Amino acid sequence: MLEFLGLKDITELVNKAVPADILLDKNLDIEAPLGEHQLIQYLKQLADKNQIWRSYIGMGYHNTYVPHTIMRNIFENPGWVTQYTPYQAELAQGRLESLLNYQTMMCDLTGLDISNASLLDEATAAAEAMGLCFRHSKRRRFYVDSNCHPQNIAVVKTRADALGIEVVICDWKEMEFDTHDFCGVLLQYPNTEGNIVDYSLLIESAHTHGTLVVAATDPLALAILKPPGEIGFDIALGTTQRFGIPLGYGGPHAAFFACKNKFLRLMPGRMIGVTKDANGNEALRLALQTREQHIRRDKATSNICTAQALLANMSAMYACYHGPEGLRHIADRIHNATRILAEGVQNAGHTVTNEMFFDTITFLPVNGKDEIINRSNSKKVNLRQFSNGYVGISLDETTEENDLKDLLEIVGSPKTAEEISQVLLAAPDTSLNSTPFARKSLYLNHSVFHRYQSETNIVRYMKQLENKDLSLVHSMIPLGSCTMKLNSTTEMMPCTWDEFANIHPFVPKDQVKGYMEMFTELEKDLCEITGYDKFSLQPNSGAQGEYAGLRAIMSYLSSKGETQRNMCLIPVSAHGTNPASAQMAGMKIQPINVDRYGAVDMQHLEDMIEKYKDTLACLMITYPSTHGVFEKGIRTICDMIHSSGGQVYLDGANMNAQVGLCRPGDYGSDVSHLNLHKTFCIPHGGGGPGMGPIGVKKHLAPYLPTHPVISPINGTDEESFGVVSAAPYGSSSILPISWAYIKMMGAEGLRHASEIAILNANYMSRRLNGYYKTLYFNEQGYVAHEFIIDCREFKKSANVEVVDISKRLQDYGFHSPTMSWPVAGTLMVEPTESENKEELDRFCDAMIAIRQEIQDIEEGKMDPKINPLKMSPHTQADVMSSNWDRPYSREVAAFPLTFVKPDTKFWPSVGRIDDKFGDQNIMCTCPPMSAYESPFVEKVPPGKQPVVKVRASV
Repeated sequence: MLEFLGLKDITELVNKAVPADILLDKNLDIEAPLGEHQLIQYLKQLADKNQIWRSYIGMGYHNTYVPHTIMRNIFENPGWVTQYTPYQAELAQGRLESLLNYQTMMCDLTGLDISNASLLDEATAAAEAMGLCFRHSKRRRFYVDSNCHPQNIAVVKTRADALGIEVVICDWKEMEFDTHDFCGVLLQYPNTEGNIVDYSLLIESAHTHGTLVVAATDPLALAILKPPGEIGFDIALGTTQRFGIPLGYGGPHAAFFACKNKFLRLMPGRMIGVTKDANGNEALRLALQTREQHIRRDKATSNICTAQALLANMSAMYACYHGPEGLRHIADRIHNATRILAEGVQNAGHTVTNEMFFDTITFLPVNGKDEIINRSNSKKVNLRQFSNGYVGISLDETTEENDLKDLLEIVGSPKTAEEISQVLLAAPDTSLNSTPFARKSLYLNHSVFHRYQSETNIVRYMKQLENKDLSLVHSMIPLGSCTMKLNSTTEMMPCTWDEFANIHPFVPKDQVKGYMEMFTELEKDLCEITGYDKFSLQPNSGAQGEYAGLRAIMSYLSSKGETQRNMCLIPVSAHGTNPASAQMAGMKIQPINVDRYGAVDMQHLEDMIEKYKDTLACLMITYPSTHGVFEKGIRTICDMIHSSGGQVYLDGANMNAQVGLCRPGDYGSDVSHLNLHKTFCIPHGGGGPGMGPIGVKKHLAPYLPTHPVISPINGTDEESFGVVSAAPYGSSSILPISWAYIKMMGAEGLRHASEIAILNANYMSRRLNGYYKTLYFNEQGYVAHEFIIDCREFKKSANVEVVDISKRLQDYGFHSPTMSWPVAGTLMVEPTESENKEELDRFCDAMIAIRQEIQDIEEGKMDPKINPLKMSPHTQADVMSSNWDRPYSREVAAFPLTFVKPDTKFWPSVGRIDDKFGDQNIMCTCPPMSAYESPFVEKVPPGKQPVVKVRASV
């Protein structure tokens, strides 16, 4: 490849691609690399330092039994974990179906009209609910019940501070609505102490005054508890962690968010919608994408980064496997065990505060809590300890007979579980089922939740869905700015080990010494890689990292008395998430133009700095830029911002071109987030999980995120701006992936990965030269680790748009590069270092063949309307149809090049998606069975226009 580029070695390429004044003049100070087997041995030593106690702490986190078949066939399966966000729906029908099941499950359980396909965690979902309430009424006051989980309160308050929303925290009984100035109310149902209370009068009063009411709730409780929608709540949210997702010391876990239909277009997060394909067949896709950040920027109501698709898929499959009867059995079993425990606590003389509960009780020990805590410690059991002397115990589906025996001994019950059970059976029924809180409505009625209760069937279903989706097990995914690289097996292994997976996030730190040692080593290495002085591991997505970094900047400026500084300058070549994150951090946004090389327009930057010199807070810049170029003046840009009193936020999403070559902290940046799910090998999981820790220079370190339960900050946290995630260390259980990647690569390997990423991109750009124009180079004619090819001319010459090229690539077995972003009508290609020359050449050959197909249209050799590009992608059903009347052969449609072979071909499972129809006919739950019996579109031969029969209502 170097010879093809006319270069003598990799160093010459780096010198031509990367500005000389930022190149690192030393090797990274990172330990010598470990082999895979050495790493596993070291990991086992760390794992042994974590103690797995039985935890009954609750607070939104519970032990769960992960069905082994789901663990093996989804969580440990690269066919599920290496997929990208399903923006190319034709290649993603499997996970889209699973996520539609998830949405249907949450609508059913909550009793609300519509659900999204997951958010990051319960606390950030609560903050998003506050944002929806504010957008709905524009009122700047928000009630939060003091009996919500403390992490929920903390994240809501942090988010509100930047948006100028006043959060009033009080007992729900003290809430008054004599004025029309509250946008919403957040209640916990059941609350953090386990109480189930009647909120109906409060909800009625709130609605009378135009205030929305939000329930943070437990989906497993809702299997036997009256759902929020039936009580009158407008929004329900929570986490599906206890639906088969390990504790993982805090994550990743999928949050759910459901609401009434009238808030559909205000709802955050991704939504899966039902539509049809070009042949009239039912198909799925991401609905209402116009809400998202990459389109609406700072006005977005949805964040493309804030989802946990892999975990949502696991939870959906958990519901499919157990079915409604299984979920109800689990919930009844937990509730009955809790009733036995509560009776035992009272028999021991303690005062139980709960009148009605599901799985959690809170009690005041008769002689203080010390004796109880000592007994629990002796049995290696964690209970919740309140600051006022109360003790809390939360049971879960893993609570077995011996566990209940130990708990009764801990609280000093004079009776055994069997004796208490006999008493309860003889007495009038006091369970939830005999109260007005009992759930009467049915749920999970769709057949998908009734077909797969045997392992034979669930395995076949999971494999059937997996086979519909293209992932890294099939071919390269050349998505620019997304860095779809190898997620090695060795890196992934510890994620399922008990010592990392089955630990509650709020256990004392002396029980997680292995985790703490790993965090320390990871932070040290990330500081060395980036040139920063301190890292926070709390942000659990790239967008969360951006938000946290900007909040740290604003807190630092405020500490200096410069509260007027709120202007954020953002080049148009920056990531689409940047403007939305700046808006969430309370900033105003000023775009900065770019020059013909795709770099920052220095004159425009200088003008805007001068214009806003008194209010300038920061510059948000992506480096290398999303135009695929290293800005040669990055040092000068940083100096210009600093000289005007501002800070530099450098988006680390493109760090894959920098590791070992240059360091943001050296050339002038003050703070960056790192996408560990990109550069540092955490897999994308079909659209989440992610991790976006932030690195800062030392002057910003005091302002990093804290946590109300377990502080991740060593020393005082009084200067911290607040909390961004539900767990103190974000999605802790996937951090071993990035830690292992760095340990196995070492300094030389990390640098070489960056070099090869740059080499691959330049090789592909040069190979495609003459067929496609690369839009931006640096002044020496080189790109960074990604490049943009211009497809706009084909609209004029052949009526071929970039979407046609993207869909046609599916016939060649490839996922499309990033389409029409950051420049409309273009494709942004990022090969990463993980792909070999053969794979790069296959992709280039496909693109060159597509260019020939375009030329055939231009020269009149191919019909301008019915041709392989316009009719793509071609499904197996298309090609095998007995009625083939297209003016090109089946072979051209399905096997356009020799490397596309029948025995290895990946077939799109549906034809081209009809987005317009989907937006006009919104349906975001599983279609009713009648839809399968009487399809709403006629089946028509390939190439013909289908006749659409629109249902009167959806």
